[in-house]
Amino acid sequence: MKTRLTPFSKLLIVALVIGGVFAVINYVPGLKEKLMPEPQQQGVTNEDEEDYSTSSSDDVIKIGVVTWGGYAGGEYFNEGFKANTKSRFYKDYGFKVEFKVMDDFNASRSAWKAGEVDLLWATIDAFTTEVGGLWNEFEPQVIFQADWSRGGDAIVVRRGINKVSDLKGKKVAFAEMTPSHTFLLWLLEAGNMTQNDIEAVKVASAIDAADLFKKGQVDAAVVWSPDDADCVAKVKGSKVLQNTKQASNIITDIFIAKKKYLEKNRKKLENLLEGWLKGAAEINNSDEAKQKAAKILEQGLGMPYDFCYDAINNVRLCTYGDNLNFFGLNADFTGVTGEDIYNKMETKYRKYGYINEKIPNWRLIANPSLILALESKLKDAEGQEAEGAAKFTEVTEEVKTAEAISTKSVSITFATGSYTLDDNMKYIIDNEFLDIAKSFANARIRIEGNTDNTGSAAANRALSYKRAQAVANYLINEHGFDKNRFIIIGNGPDKPVASNATPEGRAKNRRTDFELVAK
Repeated sequence: MKTRLTPFSKLLIVALVIGGVFAVINYVPGLKEKLMPEPQQQGVTNEDEEDYSTSSSDDVIKIGVVTWGGYAGGEYFNEGFKANTKSRFYKDYGFKVEFKVMDDFNASRSAWKAGEVDLLWATIDAFTTEVGGLWNEFEPQVIFQADWSRGGDAIVVRRGINKVSDLKGKKVAFAEMTPSHTFLLWLLEAGNMTQNDIEAVKVASAIDAADLFKKGQVDAAVVWSPDDADCVAKVKGSKVLQNTKQASNIITDIFIAKKKYLEKNRKKLENLLEGWLKGAAEINNSDEAKQKAAKILEQGLGMPYDFCYDAINNVRLCTYGDNLNFFGLNADFTGVTGEDIYNKMETKYRKYGYINEKIPNWRLIANPSLILALESKLKDAEGQEAEGAAKFTEVTEEVKTAEAISTKSVSITFATGSYTLDDNMKYIIDNEFLDIAKSFANARIRIEGNTDNTGSAAANRALSYKRAQAVANYLINEHGFDKNRFIIIGNGPDKPVASNATPEGRAKNRRTDFELVAK
């Protein structure tokens, strides 16, 4: 015989079931939120909130950047600056990325030390001045190269200043221990000058330097683009003396990570770098991608679209191949490496008292392990090849007589009547000019041979031309420079810099001048 439930019993069972369901919903973590979401504001969905929210989760890689076009590869691949699920980092690799704009230098360093950002921008030149103070506690590692500045840094000058030597004794504004300072030091060296030859006006930033120039308080200023164009537009008769379009291998952005963070997050960082380099290659090879990247920068930086598009055009976004060259992993590469810049700038900044302590050598801070891990994925990938060397057209008469930006005199003593270079002469060229030639890779080089007035003027002109050509041939054959880059001039005794009446004066006149000329 079957027993029937009374109506009261049925109600009691239903109540117990409902109570059990509510208990499960309230006590199982996250279940309530999934089954009973909060009411949405009109027009906003959960997906929108997740896409544009900033997360503090361990799954987010936080990257400190500045208002600059050189990080566009990563920001483009991330589909924005904020951590979001539309990001290709999230879709392809399963983690989120957040780019934090930190234009205040000291604040950005404090944030990195405190772990508020995991990766931080730096330029390898200026990094020499700060790495000593970071090393013992954090062991910062240079994990990849993001870009080369190609017009982003410039020196603007007032009317009447036409070459580097014209800066002697003039007021020049620049931000100390920054890429602006580095650029200035290289430019002065190319003109046979030092920082002591100018009246240095030291300011907090390149923006401040531009402001002083526009106010007429300095004769020249090292500024960022597009402030260079703004300065020229607002100061009548002024011009850009030189920028990193010509001085193309001096300023390069890198990213640093704490050694412990790198070791703990190695696979995630490999994926980050793979996606970043893919983004850089797409922008380098497609104007449509570049336009999209500029729109992302417009929103993330809060700057006008044209500014952002120009900012990307003023850099070389670095690829896998560029990183191989930067870390010295390509045995055939003869250009500028990260180690070259790091060592050169340590010497320069130490000379002027900006570095006093011992700093770690290059092999301790350079960590190409992430790049090496990507060989199988990116070595032969489209757009990941290294940037080719600059190409030059044949020298025209107009180019031959173009005004030089800078002139560096080097004493190369040939045997009487000879134009053959010996090993000592080659050493002098390498030591006194080779770095300049490599760093100003987009500028032509005019080599002028000069003699004293001993003997026939015509014979001396012919001999001085052969000597200048011998120097060019050495740079072409030994260092791989484009032969069309060189302008060869034989002045003979026609351009003395001292009196030929004394042995000392004649020695000064027997010289080789290296001049940088706009491409």
